[in-house]
Amino acid sequence: MEKDIINKIQDNYQKLSKSQKLIAEYILYHYDKAAFLTAAKLGNTVKVSESTVVRFANVMGYEGYPELQKALQELIKNKLTTVQRLELSEDYHDGENIFKSVLKSDMEDIRDTMNELNISDFEEALNMIYEAKKIYIIGLRSSTALAEYLGFYLNLILDNVIVVKFGISDIFEQIIKISKEDVIIGIGFPRYSKRTIDALSYAKEKNAKIIAITDSLISPLAPLSNKVLIAKSDMDSFVDSLVAPMSLINALIVSLGLREKNKITATFKNLESLWEKYEVYAKKP
Repeated sequence: MEKDIINKIQDNYQKLSKSQKLIAEYILYHYDKAAFLTAAKLGNTVKVSESTVVRFANVMGYEGYPELQKALQELIKNKLTTVQRLELSEDYHDGENIFKSVLKSDMEDIRDTMNELNISDFEEALNMIYEAKKIYIIGLRSSTALAEYLGFYLNLILDNVIVVKFGISDIFEQIIKISKEDVIIGIGFPRYSKRTIDALSYAKEKNAKIIAITDSLISPLAPLSNKVLIAKSDMDSFVDSLVAPMSLINALIVSLGLREKNKITATFKNLESLWEKYEVYAKKP
């Protein structure tokens, strides 16, 4: 596993210049705050130039400061509480238009997801879903919305979809019959739900095929899975952006829908007549 930024700083500390050591020491002791500072603000904080901060990032093996900053944010994803994130968000958005900065971050997440997603893994995940006897979907906490969304549309396309969720029965009672002929799609982003990880561990014991939709290969969902689909999710204050994961899920739904085009055309024709009969949707004025 690649060393995190703290290990890199510790390994290279003695080789750094005096100014670079000031940056290194600030990050080592205040990495939670440094993760949300621009290069210029970090430089002002430790009394060095912005260019020195950029050179420091290069010395640490990063192409530029934005890459170093992302490494810091990855480091703290699982270490900060929601309250700590909220307290730090003022620094993150200080002096910026929050609307623009959040949307810009979302666009960057989608771009990074598109550039880094392994297309062959995506296609193989599609085949696993298409060929499965049963398809289980689990995403808890903030990932519940993603799981429900994926389940809603897959239920219109396929006949064997089960969304696992908290309710009267425990999640293990809902997946007790999972087998090697089935696939389970686990959706999880920081802070990762232990119940989702437990469910995937049980599915692995039963030799079911596992697809993880998560934020990185160091996610605890990844080592349990046969296929890992990476969707970027960066922090904006006390929430994590789920825009890129939603786009990835949309791509899965559309791809599966095209494979079953004739079937879902008939399904939607029937649904349209039912929606009209029972006035499911508001009519245009």
